Amino acid sequence: MKGEIGLEIDMAIGLLGGLGLFIYGMKQMSEGLQKTAGKKLRHFLAAMTSKPIMGVGVGALVTSIIQSSSATTVMVVGFVNAGIMTLLQSVGVIMGANIGTTITAQLIAFKLGDYAFHAIALGAFTYLFSKRKKFQYIGQVLLGFGLLFLGLETMGDTMAPLKDSIVFVNWMESFAQYPILGVLTGIIVTVAVQSSSASFGILLGLVTAGAINYESAIPILLGSNIGTTVTAILSAIGANLTAKRAAAAHFLFNVIGAGIIISLLYIIPDFSGGLESILLSISNLFGQSEPSTERLLANTHTFFNVLNTLIWLPFTAFLVFLVKRIIPGEDTTLKHGTTFIDERMLSTPYVAIEQVKKEIIYMHDIAADMVCDSVKGFLDSDRDVIKKVNRHEDVVNEVEEELLHFIQKIPQAQLNDIDIKTLDKYFAIVDDIESIADDANDITDFIENRVDNKLKFSKDAQETIEEVYEIICNVLDKSVELIETHDLEIAAEILEVEERLDQMQIKFRNENISRIKRSDKASCDPNSAILLLEILDSMEHISDQMADIAHSVIEIYEDENVNKEKDDVRVV
Repeated sequence: MKGEIGLEIDMAIGLLGGLGLFIYGMKQMSEGLQKTAGKKLRHFLAAMTSKPIMGVGVGALVTSIIQSSSATTVMVVGFVNAGIMTLLQSVGVIMGANIGTTITAQLIAFKLGDYAFHAIALGAFTYLFSKRKKFQYIGQVLLGFGLLFLGLETMGDTMAPLKDSIVFVNWMESFAQYPILGVLTGIIVTVAVQSSSASFGILLGLVTAGAINYESAIPILLGSNIGTTVTAILSAIGANLTAKRAAAAHFLFNVIGAGIIISLLYIIPDFSGGLESILLSISNLFGQSEPSTERLLANTHTFFNVLNTLIWLPFTAFLVFLVKRIIPGEDTTLKHGTTFIDERMLSTPYVAIEQVKKEIIYMHDIAADMVCDSVKGFLDSDRDVIKKVNRHEDVVNEVEEELLHFIQKIPQAQLNDIDIKTLDKYFAIVDDIESIADDANDITDFIENRVDNKLKFSKDAQETIEEVYEIICNVLDKSVELIETHDLEIAAEILEVEERLDQMQIKFRNENISRIKRSDKASCDPNSAILLLEILDSMEHISDQMADIAHSVIEIYEDENVNKEKDDVRVV
């Protein structure tokens, strides 16, 4: 009795240890892939369209890279909550995520356990001793790859004795007779490990050990597809109504698809056998004449998710309609502070950086409006502008605080050097934008001064302000375009304009002082002259901040170009 208990404890420890290796290996492989392809992936995500078929492609690609449909759907919920993605768009991406997660299943279905240590040795050596970041990332991928298969092999070896356990074999056979038990098992395991790929790894270990057959594995596989939706549901707690609907769409899509297959398992005699025959025929078409049970199970996983997507794709609008009926109401959530960033995105840092950029652009737009409104209000002696600009400054300050906190939370260990440098420069850019907003708010004090003291300006002075105002507004447009596109030619234009404004500032200051000296108070009020110099100083300071933004962007991409040139030289 004591020996049996000891055997069970050893088996449990071996299973958990193997599972730990598997999950850690998958995490390392995912991080390495993200560092290698993160930037391109961000641009790909930014180019998403409203067409559901494009969303399917995006979801499949992203999930195949980050190795987790749960992470993709959590990210989607965050996008919907931030208003970046519509509910209709999110449904397409969620469908694609279900297909993308089967890529991991296909990968681990290869029996590569014999090569696990080879991959670990090569990956660790490359990761630890390579001086080039690109090779370090590849080493991290290989290291994770090896650990993943070592964990898989460990689970298979640990669970091998289960095939001789009468109790366990009877329990597994009951899944074929009562599929709902297998479904519940798949749900529970997937929720516990928070990954359908990890639960599939456990299932594959049982199949490899001969402890479970194909028919008994299908209900567990369907259960894991349902269990993976729980993460998205939990992430939607506290989100807005549309985000909750996105999580509900994911749940319905998986549950209805799995529910149909489960019903067929009950209704049609030997449905599992028929399904196995269909999958064998499909495998033959792809050159797999005698696929192993592991490969057959991976093919079933892919077949089910692709078929489910193809069935639902024409009815995407209906699915959106359905979730709106299930979760009715209008989303009246009033947004404060940031608009695009979301804590859920921290699990995918490369996406978080892209959303930080969107938030910075949003913050810049507010500050630019403040500048143009305040100067226009000064020219028109419009006191009503003051309250509007003051409210906007509060928003900018709130965005700045939340944004800087968010940037600090982004895990830099998962980023490449350029991404880390980009985040550092984003700190400086956010501070520059906040300074622009402060300058705009200072100009509202000048409005109050002008209106209260009924100050007048000469035609020349008025034209001077208008000339600088037009230049500043144009440069603000170029500045936001620079942040969005990182076009270094725009950066050069901004720096050129800033130098020209410096020269104009000196010229206007000298002319204004000359007017004061040669005129009496009746023709040139000293208070108006001083106020003119102050508003010109504020606008010149705004141009300085935009020049700082240009320098930050240049520093990011000059470093990137230098590194690229060095890599090219090494290759040659």
